[in-house]
Amino acid sequence: METTPRRDGTFDGTWWPRSRHLETESPGLIRVLTERLGPLARLGLDASAWDAHPHHLVVDGHLIRIDWSEVGDGTMLVTRGRQDIFSFLMLPPQADASAARAAMAMAVQDGNNTSAAEIFAATGVVPA
Repeated sequence: METTPRRDGTFDGTWWPRSRHLETESPGLIRVLTERLGPLARLGLDASAWDAHPHHLVVDGHLIRIDWSEVGDGTMLVTRGRQDIFSFLMLPPQADASAARAAMAMAVQDGNNTSAAEIFAATGVVPA
């Protein structure tokens, strides 16, 4: 995983939550990312993808701030420390399983610079 200053292409990973309930979906992801990256400071999420919009989450005693935006671009930004930002393709919960698998594979290909919208269009994932 490499840090990035961009929101489009060059994804470090993917996430396919099964619902629009952040408090239910995020703890497992946060635990895995914390094991891999160390303590997380923030998640940058698109408000239209979630039913509720808490300002922070506490997972295993660690406070993670949630930054909400209305970009609708199918990405999630993860911040470690003050400036280390990682970009993830975030699939909508209702995505077809085969289309989602294809989108996840495409997003993490070496040298990929394709935006989330282009990945969704190429694989048949319907955005949220």
